Amino acid sequence: MAYQDYSNEIDKHQDIIKYCKTLKIGDKIKFIPEKQKYTIKEKSDRYLICTKPFNLKKTVLYTIVDLKRLVRGTNDRIFNSYDYAVQEDIDECLRDLELEQIEVSHRNCVKLDIEMH
Repeated sequence: MAYQDYSNEIDKHQDIIKYCKTLKIGDKIKFIPEKQKYTIKEKSDRYLICTKPFNLKKTVLYTIVDLKRLVRGTNDRIFNSYDYAVQEDIDECLRDLELEQIEVSHRNCVKLDIEMH
């Protein structure tokens, strides 16, 4: 039985993780299927919380990058208690992620797809 060679996939994942760790709060990050870049609002060794303007509603859209699971998406709460337009709420969200009180949704997430340059 032949085995599947995942070495290129592993290398790609390592490159993504290294790239994300070089980014700082305030830097822009581009996800391949998105037209507009997100701004990194908060980060830790595992998570990046990113937002972009949603002008129609005069608010922001957000995504949380999980570098351990290599996905991005919303938090796993049905009723979101964080306002991602407010830095204090973003800080609280990161704290809750680190304490494992919340996580990136398993139903509402996509594979990490960062445009690196």
